[in-house]
Amino acid sequence: MKLGLTWEDVDLDAGELTIGRQLQRVRGQLLHRDTKTQASDATLPLPDICLTALKLRQQQRDEAEATAGKAWHETGLVFTTRYGTPIEPRNFQRSWQTRCEKAKVKPITVHDARRTCATLLADLDVHPRVAMQVLRHARFSVTMEIYTQVSSKATREALKRLGDSLGR
Repeated sequence: MKLGLTWEDVDLDAGELTIGRQLQRVRGQLLHRDTKTQASDATLPLPDICLTALKLRQQQRDEAEATAGKAWHETGLVFTTRYGTPIEPRNFQRSWQTRCEKAKVKPITVHDARRTCATLLADLDVHPRVAMQVLRHARFSVTMEIYTQVSSKATREALKRLGDSLGR
């Protein structure tokens, strides 16, 4: 999740988002900074499930602003506290872990979720260059050697296809 994502970066009508900035802690302060690489900045189409979630988030944000009243701090961020301020990354990580536990799923880090995305894309036979674009990696090797794992199912299917081709 990009805690630095702004509503300015999201086009719900076109179903796209552009990630150009990130939220980072630098010397004790949360700063909105440019992403690390130019590859991180391209526009991505959003799957329907993401569009639905962002539309819901927009409603939640509007409700939070109305509830907070004068205490609301307009930052333009998509993901904020109930007062509109940036979410502290450490607090987000704790909240993520709590939600994993409530859902009775193995707690994973947000980084692990990115690895899962890479692996699912590989299992769906998405071209590695496309996966690289989705994950915003500047180097192909990062996507394929660090993020993507081959599932047991994919391995079994590949070996079955190999066996079938050799048995002809």
